[in-house]
Amino acid sequence: MTGTRAVAAAPPAVPAVRVPRRRGTELALLVVAVLLCVYGYCDVGLAKNGTVPPGAAGYGAGLGVLALLAHLAVRFRAPYADPLLLPIAVLLNGLGLVLIYRLDLQTPHDEAAPAQLIWSTIGVALFIAAVLALRDHRVLQRYAYLSVVTALLLMIVPVFFPAVNGARIWIRFGGLSIQPGEFAKVLLAVFFASYLAANRNALACTGRTLGRFRSLQLPTGRVLGPIVTIWLLSVGVLVLERDLGTSLLFFGLFVILLYVATGRIGWIAVGLLLAVLGAFAVGSLEPHVHSRVQDWLHPFASIDAGQGPNQLAQSLFAFAEGGLLGTGLGLGHSILIGFAAKSDFILATAGEELGLAGLCAIFLLYALLVERGYRAGLALRDPFGRLLAVGLASIIALQVFVIAGGVTGLIPLTGMALPFLAQGGSSVVTNWIIVALLIRLSGSARAPLADEASR
Repeated sequence: MTGTRAVAAAPPAVPAVRVPRRRGTELALLVVAVLLCVYGYCDVGLAKNGTVPPGAAGYGAGLGVLALLAHLAVRFRAPYADPLLLPIAVLLNGLGLVLIYRLDLQTPHDEAAPAQLIWSTIGVALFIAAVLALRDHRVLQRYAYLSVVTALLLMIVPVFFPAVNGARIWIRFGGLSIQPGEFAKVLLAVFFASYLAANRNALACTGRTLGRFRSLQLPTGRVLGPIVTIWLLSVGVLVLERDLGTSLLFFGLFVILLYVATGRIGWIAVGLLLAVLGAFAVGSLEPHVHSRVQDWLHPFASIDAGQGPNQLAQSLFAFAEGGLLGTGLGLGHSILIGFAAKSDFILATAGEELGLAGLCAIFLLYALLVERGYRAGLALRDPFGRLLAVGLASIIALQVFVIAGGVTGLIPLTGMALPFLAQGGSSVVTNWIIVALLIRLSGSARAPLADEASR
């Protein structure tokens, strides 16, 4: 065309993709979770006494209020968060309260459910505070070294307190007891994620290969030294405290994050080799751990010796009694396990009274919780958030594996608390903090880019 300039047509605007928030789905799942827990509570009372427990309404109302407040916090501050995380946590926590209440009925002198409910309330309160206060998870990266120093201090303090059941992991004053190592694991996850995110290229691309194993390229000591030193200090303190379960947890967390940061599968092989060597050395030399290894190798030795079944044998009997569908809530005898029935061995109660079907349902809940954490990590765009999400989800996965493996005879007992289910104030509070961080991370992962950039 003469006298005019051709103007190219502008490309059509791409419509913005609407990301569903799923808060209504979350609320519906919370209602189902609370109703299931109330049903279990009533079922225990009907099985033991033939009547609905007098506190059933209060229990249901209390759990419902806590769930609703947590939901409102998520709806207000993390509207794009994964809708499954909070309902799964509420259901597991509520089921734990039901199982502890069921065991309380056979130990009137040692009631743990009221204290567990108080700790659960504190955990939900901290969950709400974390969701409301933490607008951007990347802020945590600034406090990496403060986190690791605090974690080491928390692990050192119990050394100066008397041992409980062979381990120095508790701080007791008055009628209150706290396990600082539970809080230290979250702080160490923050430090590992921050350090590995900042040095992931140097960790993956520097150093020399180990012989013919080209998949294992060792970084320089300047890069790997600080984080290995911190890990060795933390594990060394835990060995002094005879808390081998948490030592195994920290070691697994370290290896998993190192693998995720570098993408080199050789670290998994080295981690497994070191774990086997360390377990053999500690199991052979440390008397407390050696006795647990012997119980694992010969769970029925005490019966053969005429001394009656030990805790592991009673746990195996409980699983066998449960069969496929279980004896029914309130109709088992797992209290025969002893003082650890409400903590280390509470999974045996679930296995006996809910059966294999109930155990599979519980393990599926844990698997979903971990999977949603990994999904959030894969979707995040910043390396720190990705590693933190994987680390927090791995903490839950490792705990469930170590505890379930111990009470079923797969591996030696380590003395840890099953997340949300077992009696333990420090444990339930820490797990609520982990869920809060995962919700914040999943909210960032699922949020539209415009909303993410505006924060």
